[in-house]
Amino acid sequence: MKKVLIANRGEIAVRIIRACKDLGLQTVAIHSTADADSLHVLLADESLCIGSAPATDSYINIPRILSAIELSGADAVHPGYGFLSENAEFARSCEKLGIVFIGPSSDAIDKLGNKVEAKRIATLAKAPVVPGRIHALFDPIEALAEAKEIGFPVVLKARSGGGGRGIHILFEEGPFIERFYQAQQEAEKAFGDHALYIEKFIQNPRHIEIQILADHYGNVIHLFERDCTTQRRRQKLIEEAPSPVLTPQEREYVTSAAVRLCKKAGYNSVGTVEFLFDQNRTFYFMEVNTRIQVEHCVTEELTGVDLIKEQIKIARKEKLSIHQEDVQMRGAVMEFRINAEDPFNGFVPCPGKIDLFQPPMGPNIRMDTHSFQGYSIPPYYDSMIAKLIVKGKNREEVIKISKRALGEFFVAPTKTTIPFHQMMLDHEGFLQNKLTINSIDTMIEQGLLERLNLVEV
Repeated sequence: MKKVLIANRGEIAVRIIRACKDLGLQTVAIHSTADADSLHVLLADESLCIGSAPATDSYINIPRILSAIELSGADAVHPGYGFLSENAEFARSCEKLGIVFIGPSSDAIDKLGNKVEAKRIATLAKAPVVPGRIHALFDPIEALAEAKEIGFPVVLKARSGGGGRGIHILFEEGPFIERFYQAQQEAEKAFGDHALYIEKFIQNPRHIEIQILADHYGNVIHLFERDCTTQRRRQKLIEEAPSPVLTPQEREYVTSAAVRLCKKAGYNSVGTVEFLFDQNRTFYFMEVNTRIQVEHCVTEELTGVDLIKEQIKIARKEKLSIHQEDVQMRGAVMEFRINAEDPFNGFVPCPGKIDLFQPPMGPNIRMDTHSFQGYSIPPYYDSMIAKLIVKGKNREEVIKISKRALGEFFVAPTKTTIPFHQMMLDHEGFLQNKLTINSIDTMIEQGLLERLNLVEV
C-alpha cells in the first residue's frame, strides 16, 4: 500500500489524510464541485473533482470513484464513514480490481449490514438480543401476527437500514399495516431493499456501543465502551467514555459479548457493536457498524490507540500490535458534535459562509474539523462542521473543562449546536445520568429546549 484515495469529505477526510501522512502514505482527495476549496482538498497530495454537488453525482457515485482510483494510481481506498463506507458493492468492486479497501471484506459488510443475519450471528455468539424472530418480513399480515405474538410496543426496521432511518415504532395494532407499507417504501428508497424485520420496542433505554479491533488472524479485542445516549432522532449529539452508568461487571459482560460476536462473524477491521441498555439494566444487541465511527476520537483519547492507523495496518494484513491487556482506560472523555443547526428551532440546518471561526484551545482539548474562517458550509451534506473532544481525570473534570472550551468556541454568523451543549452541561438529567435516547426528542416536542434557552439567556 503506497497511495490511498479518500472516498469522503469533511473532517473525516482530513483525519484520514493526517493518519496516512504519519504512516508515510501518499493521499488522493476526491471532491464535488461544492467542495473544491475544502480543507481535505488542500491537505491531500493530489485531488480530483468527480462530479457536481449532489452526493449521487459524486461521493456515492461508484463508477466515478473507481475511475478516480484508476486515474490517480491509488492502490487503496478509505471510505471514512457515511456515503459508501458500508456499501458491499463498492467494497466488492475494489476487491475485484485489486484495490485495498480499508475496512472489512465485502462479505462481512453483507453479513453484518443485513440486520436479520447480524441478529442471528449475535444469537449464536450468545450476545443478548431484542425479543423477536430472526427472519425478514415482506407481508404485513405475517408481520402483524408476529407483532401480536411479541406484544406491543414493537418497532419495524429495514433489514438493510442504518443511521436511524426507516424505523417505525408502533404502540398499538390500528395503524400497523399502513405503517408497514410506509416503512417498506422508505427502505426501498433508502437502501434498495424493502425487507423489514420486527422487534420488541425497548422503551427509554440508553445507547451503549463497544469499539472493536480485529485483524485477519483471528485476533479480536475491544477498546471499552462509549455512551451515546444524548441524541435526537437517533442522531448522536454528545458521546462519552467510559459510560457513567455501567458497573465494572456490566462493562465486562457487554464487551465480552461484542468480542464473541465479531469472532463468530469472522470480522477483520475496526467496528462498533451497538447495544441498548434498559432501565432494568439489561443489554440488547442492536447492530454492528462495519466502519470507523464519527465518535472514534472518544476512544482514541480514552485509550491512546490511533484507530485510523490501526485500521490501515489491518488492511495491510498486519497483526494487531496491541493485546487486550494493553488497553487501559485513562480518565474520561466527551465529544460534542458541533453542527451548523439551530437547536432551538428544531435543529434546522444553517448552511452558509463562516465569517468567524475561533475554536477553543488549551490543555485537554482536541478539535477535529474541516472548517475555517471564510469556509462556506454547503447545503448538500451532513451539517457537522467540527467535533470538540475533551478529556479529564474523571467525568466531573471533563464537564468543567468542556464548559470552558465551549465558552471559547465562536462561530458566526451561522447558528450552531454550541449553546445546546452549554445548556446540557447544566441540565440535571445529563449531570445525574437520567437521560435516555428519547429525552431530547421529548424536550423538542414539548418546547422545553426553547424555554430552557430563554432561562439561560
